[in-house]
Amino acid sequence: MSELDFEQLRICLVGATGLIGRSVIEASVARSDIRVIGVARREMVLPYGVRMEMLLADPANWADAIAASGAKIMVCALGTTWNKANKDEAAFRAVDLELVLACARGAQAAGIDHLIVVSSVGADLAAKQLYLRVKAEMEQGLSRMRFRRLDILRPSLLRGHRDESRPLERIAQILAPLADLALHGKYRKYRSIRAETMAQAIFALTRQKAAGQFMHEGDAIHYVLRRRG
Repeated sequence: MSELDFEQLRICLVGATGLIGRSVIEASVARSDIRVIGVARREMVLPYGVRMEMLLADPANWADAIAASGAKIMVCALGTTWNKANKDEAAFRAVDLELVLACARGAQAAGIDHLIVVSSVGADLAAKQLYLRVKAEMEQGLSRMRFRRLDILRPSLLRGHRDESRPLERIAQILAPLADLALHGKYRKYRSIRAETMAQAIFALTRQKAAGQFMHEGDAIHYVLRRRG
């Protein structure tokens, strides 16, 4: 990689308007080595000092926007909630599964061979919760695409400010630091994590060169930060 490429590593970000997406954008302000190109369906208020491009398009045309980004890596932080999907399984799957896979196919068509995707701790095809089953289906679908490198991040409760009102989640965020102290051993992976930490882990993963599929959850996400070059 040339010095110029290192200074301006182009990263395509889908899911720019969510908590992790916004954290990635905010963290990029202090990074001269990274250029973030966001793909979204609507405009958003960008942090002061950020230098990035936003490509606005209907999700049906996101493959074209991904190709236009000229990126080498794609970060996918797409996700909705059961309530935002009007408690409709098809609407939920349309975003958390189908749109994610469509973006991944668009990335491959554009020559992007490194995908970093945000999933969820507990994702399991046999899970009782639809949310966790769909996340597992998404992971399985991406694994079958055989990217040169696929990084799957599985955070637990995310701590950070959201634009939309989620009262129960807000209470959980307040209680999380105390609850985390009680999670040990195999339960450590359920400890909460700050969205800012996720953003820094994502940036650290963009510098990893080894090929393959990698799963990061709990302590493994923090380990990514400790081993960054």
